[in-house]
Amino acid sequence: MSVSAVRPHDLVRMASGGRLASSGAPSWVIESLRAAPWAVARRATAAPGHVAVGVRGPTRGQRFALEVPMAAVRGIVTPEELVARTGPADSGLPALRALRAAAPSLNRIGLPWGPVGSVGFELATGIAAVTPSSDLDLVIRSATLPSPEVLFRVLGVLRSLPARPDCLIETREGAVALAELVSGAGEVLLRTAGGPRLIRVQRQAVA
Repeated sequence: MSVSAVRPHDLVRMASGGRLASSGAPSWVIESLRAAPWAVARRATAAPGHVAVGVRGPTRGQRFALEVPMAAVRGIVTPEELVARTGPADSGLPALRALRAAAPSLNRIGLPWGPVGSVGFELATGIAAVTPSSDLDLVIRSATLPSPEVLFRVLGVLRSLPARPDCLIETREGAVALAELVSGAGEVLLRTAGGPRLIRVQRQAVA
């Protein structure tokens, strides 16, 4: 397994998670990784042979940036692999119900996609992370920005879900929020490993 195999949003399972974070990390990071050695791959440049990850804590504000050696990585779960893991059919959590509702239509669009954020974390790890107020965070992967027609098809799928959707379009250059792409703005924020930058796009506002 190589560093290039890990992409932003992938869930990374590590060996000896608590020991990896034992130097200079807050106590909650150490405890979180001891309980569940999982982290989310970050959009950042790491030292050679390492991968940049973010550790989730028990509260929304608890996030910690870390670099771990690839030798300590025991597995990777991608957002695309989680599409089939929609959680319990009888779940009353709006974000999980929204994922089940959106999946058939997003699959028909034909671009690789999957859940990230708390929904992705819970489906990958089995650890409860979704709450009644959780958004449905999604990523759609495309080498370049999809056409306006495709973007508005995605928007149409997401408009009537039982949880607030937040969708990123992930390209080989970086990621752009779907909401920005359909806003009509001439420039949008591209999130890259080197930091955010503005790029010009074809005007594609909602009519």
